Amino acid sequence: MKNADMPAMPFEGCQNNGIQPSSGLTKREHFAAMAMQGLLGSFGVHDVTAYDEIASDAVMAADALPKELEK
Repeated sequence: MKNADMPAMPFEGCQNNGIQPSSGLTKREHFAAMAMQGLLGSFGVHDVTAYDEIASDAVMAADALPKELEK
């Protein structure tokens, strides 16, 4: 499994409490969400007006981070 596909904040619940283990968001999904939050926070500054373009930019940024961290 690639580093970007590993859990960002894994949760290992206790099954005896009735809580099942969950891996949560992948690192890639978490990075993309943070990048999209930043892009939307500066929405008026950029020429981007379509949410699909913002989402695409966020995913590109998210994909770049693990690649750079592996160097």
